[in-house]
Amino acid sequence: MKKNKFILYIVAVVVGVIIVNAISGSVYQRFDLTKDHRYTLSDATKSLISDLDSPLIIDVFLEGDFPSEFRLLQTEVKQMVDEFQLESNQIFVNYIDPIKDEATRQQYIEELTNAGLEPYINTDNSTGKVTQDIIFPWAFGSYKDQTIKIPLLKRSITQGLQEQINNSIQSLEYAFADGFSKLVNAKEKKIAILKGNGQLDDIYIADFLKTIKPYYNLAQFTLDSVATNPQGTLNKLLDYDLIVSAKPSIAFTENEKLVLDQYTMNGGKSLWLTESVVMDKDSLYNAAGTGVSIMRDLQLNDFFFKYGVRVNPTLVKDLISAPIMLTIGEGSQAQMQPLQWQYSPLAASNPNHPITKNIDLVKFDFASPIDTLKNGIKKSILLRSSPKSKTEGAPTTISLDNVTQAPDEASYNLGPQNLAVLLEGEFPSVYDQRVLPFKVNNFKSKSQKTKMVIISDGNVIKNEVIKNRPLELGFDQLTGKSFGNKEFLLNTVNYLLDDTGLINIRAKEITVAFLDADKVKDSKGTWQFINIALPLIVLGLFGFIFNYLRKRKYAS
Repeated sequence: MKKNKFILYIVAVVVGVIIVNAISGSVYQRFDLTKDHRYTLSDATKSLISDLDSPLIIDVFLEGDFPSEFRLLQTEVKQMVDEFQLESNQIFVNYIDPIKDEATRQQYIEELTNAGLEPYINTDNSTGKVTQDIIFPWAFGSYKDQTIKIPLLKRSITQGLQEQINNSIQSLEYAFADGFSKLVNAKEKKIAILKGNGQLDDIYIADFLKTIKPYYNLAQFTLDSVATNPQGTLNKLLDYDLIVSAKPSIAFTENEKLVLDQYTMNGGKSLWLTESVVMDKDSLYNAAGTGVSIMRDLQLNDFFFKYGVRVNPTLVKDLISAPIMLTIGEGSQAQMQPLQWQYSPLAASNPNHPITKNIDLVKFDFASPIDTLKNGIKKSILLRSSPKSKTEGAPTTISLDNVTQAPDEASYNLGPQNLAVLLEGEFPSVYDQRVLPFKVNNFKSKSQKTKMVIISDGNVIKNEVIKNRPLELGFDQLTGKSFGNKEFLLNTVNYLLDDTGLINIRAKEITVAFLDADKVKDSKGTWQFINIALPLIVLGLFGFIFNYLRKRKYAS
């Protein structure tokens, strides 16, 4: 009887195991139990990769034997790619170590660098011996006949490697989703680059245009025709989803302002990079190091005031600022040296807004402070100067000679000054209850829900030009440093055009735990003893006690 029960028990266990295996083979489910849900893809990413109708090939070059920080990033990249592959069977990945083979190493480095994949040179002296590793924290994404590069490391001039790795891990899904979006999504929305009011020439905004071109359709739009056909100009402008006015220098007429106002009333979005004070660093170099700042009236004061902001006709000076390169000394002793230039604030971002979250400092040149006024429009401060700021009125004589003099730090006590503001909501018309400069068909006194960003310095969008060749936006040729201007403007455009799926991915918070390098170095011997020597000592002690007790037990 007991034997039969035992046999039945064995049979039941075997049948149960078979049933469980059959169910698990047909039903597959994964659970993300991490606190920050780092392995749960956003709906925007899932939507992107679910629409693939051809293979999407990912070539990851972050492969090889790396320092611990990069091994963490390497692991996170592989886990992220695994998530993509679980969502779509059209995604294929190749992990490539470009410097593994000594024979082709230099060729690979040159080819990848020429393709825009700048290597990261990691210098390590933690062991007392200086070593350098060449690392390519990049990937290629290829879909149909297109290939784009995907940055896996968010570099920063102000952060250490661990912080950069942390921010990179937080931005991994965004980096890949952004690349997939360029490959998969057709460009639908249209951006008008305003001309005709002294805006920057295309060569000075070339890198900005190059940056947003993969996402949107771009076209120049001049307001010159407003003088003869204002209604027709407005009708054409309404075909665009966003207008960008980059550093206008010629005042706007009332007819032009009414066209822009009614464009906003009909739900159009705007990005304004405007200035209330005229001053340019180039003019200082070309005028024996001295210039005079003067007020610039673009006739936009009532325009912005009605919407709830005021760009003040003063300049912000900040002790936290970018350097300027000047020649110090005379004759053969002359040397170019970087000196702090308080007229170039390095604006800190708002860490709580998706536009500015995790971006590097944004460089300004001769920026004006922005006041926000109470009305029904929601206002978000995107960028501001440091607490060690002050303002300077215009007109004022500005000399490069002042840069060699120590600033009076006590006078820099006005606190942070607003330099970029986002407006959202239903805007009141500037021309409500006013005589219209021309008759408008279907005049609107209140807008649909829309958005506008005002930046108080046109130089934020301006790239340097060397030998008629535009440089990367945010890159300072003289100091060799890069700032966050490009990423800030791209995020701004994406947000204004309601590409909130990708923007919201950037807001994902992931907590990465790092070892304290100093503590590890200081307690290295202790932990080596605990992990290597102590187990051997315990094992030896156990053997000694065991043998002692055994001999005692069996002693004659």
